[in-house]
Amino acid sequence: MLLAIDCGNTNTVFSIWDGEKFLATLRTSTEHQRTADQYFVWWDTLTRHHGITPDIKGVVISSTVPRVVFNLRVFADRYFGLRPLVVGKPECLLPVDVRVDAGTQVGPDRLVNTVAGHDLYGGDIIVVDFGTATTFDVVDSDGAYIGGVIAPGVNLSLEALHMAAAALPHVDITYPDRVIGTNTVACMQSGIFWGYVGLIKEISARIIEEHGRPMTVVGTGGLAPLFQSHAPVFDHFADNLTMHGLVKIHQYNKEQGNP
Repeated sequence: MLLAIDCGNTNTVFSIWDGEKFLATLRTSTEHQRTADQYFVWWDTLTRHHGITPDIKGVVISSTVPRVVFNLRVFADRYFGLRPLVVGKPECLLPVDVRVDAGTQVGPDRLVNTVAGHDLYGGDIIVVDFGTATTFDVVDSDGAYIGGVIAPGVNLSLEALHMAAAALPHVDITYPDRVIGTNTVACMQSGIFWGYVGLIKEISARIIEEHGRPMTVVGTGGLAPLFQSHAPVFDHFADNLTMHGLVKIHQYNKEQGNP
């Protein structure tokens, strides 16, 4: 079995792949202070709860928070006797090219999404990922990552409104019944929801125009279903896109003889 770990700025997700499907997906908050032993206690408790006794033979990690990687490495070594494959490190091979400005460091999550998107949908795609930031990853016809766009995440924008404007409350993102709000909460929810619908449509359209040929738009991340169900902005929605990419990267390294 393969343990795929996706560490984002807000949450860290552990998924167990048995070679054909994901047996379980476990989620915890991202905290760089968490030790390898604490990870194991959490892991052991939840896998027992799910009735799983995973025989982990490989570990692959994607992390946008460098400080947590050390303890995840120790966790893999101490409890599974494995050296994890870490996306973005020189020893981790990618099945796609990265064509950006020299010296530019591309986030591991964006590389993983590129690999997964190309494997599932082919080339000429835009992957829109709703995370702490809302990112647009542009994948060329041959699967190469050729750049993208970074915008504030939905929840980050809501938090900024609440923190910067004393009269504005903290609200949750939801589909508004009407565009014109008749109270403060409804006004904020409409502004965020329809504002992000416009952001997705406009940025995607400009990317496609600049790219010069038709492209497929793929949505992923926690809030993508909300937007897709009420204002379809994607050609496809992929729930486990990042985990699929981690599995493909691990498989590629095994095929290349990279331990």
